[in-house]
Amino acid sequence: MLFSSTTFIYLFLPIVLFFNFVVFKKSRLLQNIFLLFSSLFFYAWGEPKFVLVMIASIIINWFFGLIISKKRENKKISKLIIALDVSLNLGILFLFKYLTFTCSIIDSIFGVRLPIPNIALPIGISFFTFQAMSYVIDVYRQKGEVQTNILYVGLYISFFPQLIAGPIVRYETIADEIKNRRETLDDFFDGFARFVVGLSKKVLLANSFAILSDQSFNTIKNDSISVMFSWLGAIAYTLQIFFDFSGYSDMAIGLGRMFGFHFLENFDYPYISTSITEFWRRWHMSLGTWFRDYVYFPLGGSRCGKLRNIFNLFVVWSLTGLWHGANFTFIVWGLMYFVLLVIEKLTGLHKKSHKLLNVLKWIYTVLFVVLGWVIFRADSIGHAFVYIKSMFGLTGNVFADGIFTGWFTQNLILLVIGIVLSTPIFRFLSQKTKDNNVIGFVKAGGLICLFVLSVASLVSSSYNPFIYFNF
Repeated sequence: MLFSSTTFIYLFLPIVLFFNFVVFKKSRLLQNIFLLFSSLFFYAWGEPKFVLVMIASIIINWFFGLIISKKRENKKISKLIIALDVSLNLGILFLFKYLTFTCSIIDSIFGVRLPIPNIALPIGISFFTFQAMSYVIDVYRQKGEVQTNILYVGLYISFFPQLIAGPIVRYETIADEIKNRRETLDDFFDGFARFVVGLSKKVLLANSFAILSDQSFNTIKNDSISVMFSWLGAIAYTLQIFFDFSGYSDMAIGLGRMFGFHFLENFDYPYISTSITEFWRRWHMSLGTWFRDYVYFPLGGSRCGKLRNIFNLFVVWSLTGLWHGANFTFIVWGLMYFVLLVIEKLTGLHKKSHKLLNVLKWIYTVLFVVLGWVIFRADSIGHAFVYIKSMFGLTGNVFADGIFTGWFTQNLILLVIGIVLSTPIFRFLSQKTKDNNVIGFVKAGGLICLFVLSVASLVSSSYNPFIYFNF
């Protein structure tokens, strides 16, 4: 089930809100039990059998959390336990997400002709697996409280607002709120406003940009496209993935707040970055901090020699690429960022600042981010290579044509809106006018309009792709 669906908005969410705040209002225990089963139902909606994977993850990590808390003083045993827990979690992830990919690689390299299994991918498995592992690792490090009650671990791993696409939440972030949260009207309405903003970003913007980007990426598979149309499609996808994913994060954060949970931010206007280093501090922040804390720092981080630091970055960005999917495109995408980040570290480019230099650095950053998204979006390395060649006129394609002109004029206003909303200008204006009652009424009216338009769009259109659905 998606947040951006009429089933969720008209049925699931109102029913869950009613039972949570009316029927079970006086019992936190009953609220938590209800939210756990509601979350499992939410996950089981599309493919019921995969809820067993979710339940297995809950049981495994709850059990290992208990065991490791009791054996913590014995370092050898505790290390063995944490290694076993990580192996089981990654084994499940490998089975569903990477086994088919691995078999196809072995077959193509060695000609072994292994039977390539066709295994369906449980939605959001990368998100909830990483979240579950972080709980046990934090218990092992004595940075998080162990839970003897499986209900709390189950709710933490499966809680529906952040289940499918994050943000990846640490247990310590919401541990107290699971048992002692305080729901307030201010939080509820602020959360609903955040949900509406995220819904409109997803439905009104991301879905519209998807039509344009799909047109360019699908056309180039069978035909040549102009230089300008290839750039238009790449920019459209750059905006699509931002509004798609940040919109879903907004909805998750907003829904969590409605129920009394406060998740950390996941995006901070990444397209205003003036370096790749800064971009990854602003994009998908929960994933970046996860790899930093659980992979980069344990490997030694930057507190080692240059060669070792480069190796650490190589491991992190290889895994970051692979985390996104079982395709060489994701690996190359991750390695591209590895190379750029190493260059910035060695040259100190990301630390240099000057007005003109910052403009040039922004152009360089956005250029590589756009090219990176082309690789990310392409079906194969070959497809990505052809598309990038087309962007620079290296396929003998024309500079512009009627197809570009038609799509550009048709989507010009949409593109301007998307680019403006990718900057913090409205956040700045909102902070400046936060005490103005008239502006407050205008905002409320605007949110109502956005909600009505978003729901109307969902009802009238069946086209509702979600990029991070299978990550």
